[in-house]
Amino acid sequence: MNDELITGKILKLHGWPDGKVIGLAKKAAETWSAEGMNRETILARLEAVRSEPGPFLADPVVADLARECIRLTKQDEPLDEELHERPLDYPIWGRENIDPQAVAQMDNSMRLPITVAGALMPDAHVGYGLPIGGVLATDNVVIPYAVGVDIACRMRISIYEVSPHLLGQKKSLFENALWEQTAFGMGAKWTGRMKADHAVLDDDSWYATPQLRMLKDTAMNQLGTSGTGNHFVEWGTFRLHEAALGLEPGEYLALLSHSGSRGVGAKIADRYSRLAMDKHAELDKTVKHLAWLSLASEEGQEYWLAMELAGRFASANHYIIHQRVARAVGLKEAAVVENHHNFAWKEQLPDGRTVIVHRKGATPAGKGVLGVIPGSMGDAGYVVRGRGVSESLGSASHGAGRQMSRKAALNSISKSARDEYLKERGVTLLGGGLDESPQAYKSIESVIAAQHDLVEVLGKFTPRIVRMADEPGDS
Repeated sequence: MNDELITGKILKLHGWPDGKVIGLAKKAAETWSAEGMNRETILARLEAVRSEPGPFLADPVVADLARECIRLTKQDEPLDEELHERPLDYPIWGRENIDPQAVAQMDNSMRLPITVAGALMPDAHVGYGLPIGGVLATDNVVIPYAVGVDIACRMRISIYEVSPHLLGQKKSLFENALWEQTAFGMGAKWTGRMKADHAVLDDDSWYATPQLRMLKDTAMNQLGTSGTGNHFVEWGTFRLHEAALGLEPGEYLALLSHSGSRGVGAKIADRYSRLAMDKHAELDKTVKHLAWLSLASEEGQEYWLAMELAGRFASANHYIIHQRVARAVGLKEAAVVENHHNFAWKEQLPDGRTVIVHRKGATPAGKGVLGVIPGSMGDAGYVVRGRGVSESLGSASHGAGRQMSRKAALNSISKSARDEYLKERGVTLLGGGLDESPQAYKSIESVIAAQHDLVEVLGKFTPRIVRMADEPGDS
């Protein structure tokens, strides 16, 4: 008899229950044993699957076991859908420059029965469900709309150890790199020899659900592309105020980008937001977009896995963009700072409770955590270091924040006024719509000043050549 053989009896001694699950565990054990794994390691792996099955939904050996473990321990969605009479208290930064409707949205978010804590950042404005700039901590549930439609919308800055004067000396070279090495818009994709490749396309998570299997083709086509609206790729000057990032203080050439997970994230958000709203059909209509999924449910675990995959895909998008644009001008990065600002994280509160922190248009700003907070197409952006303020749930703003809706901007800002604003600041715009005019945004300097207690500024990025999608009002 093989002393390493893992039998049903052995599994029962380790707390595994009778039924389908024990057969799936035995099957996985046999596979690992055939690969030369010893009994102790196999039992430890099986226990890892049982204790936290979600991350194993894409594992080819134990995916079925993981799903069965979720089903066995499944808890119903919290039945209490009654909103609290009053919102929980929460802090607001820069309130004087925040639309009252955004505050009202945050108030409603703080009335949810699953809400633990929250905060509102100084760039806040109205969104779907949770306002943009809203930070919401919940008790073991995830709210797809509190992550956002563009899952893992994020920033990346690459810094190059060359003089930014090159932008003036070889302007056409840097402009052409943006024209030729970026693709913007809803249907943007690369074909032929321009089609990108990255290890993210080999991620097992693409096979975890039928939807993700279908979305892999979308990912392959859209890898290395950018969306519409406020997504951009831009060259500029970066002034580093102190020794950091392995660099000495001074002025550098830099490339800054803002985009997310493209069609992949949008489809994931749509599917799981609908599922959440179906599960909570009785939720008050004022907060219907804040319907949640329990992380003890199969759907909640699927969403979490898909969200994290979308995050890796979004990161790969930025990597490809920076790699291609820099290569076109013959540069190699010396330092990089990047961060998500539409995402959810499992984090601990000061009292030790583990919560799900949703940052919808908010930058992680834990103690010592680096991030990028951009301005508009014509204004500065900042590289910051978080101070780890617990009251803000370790968060800061994600940008300047709109002070004017897209429709209002199109109706009130002329092309000549926008172009004059950019000209005065030495900014060349490639593409871009009037709804993204700098005048449609709050002052980035005011927003940064309003959160001086949340982040410290390490350096300032000044845009010079900005590439955005071709949008309404620009012709």
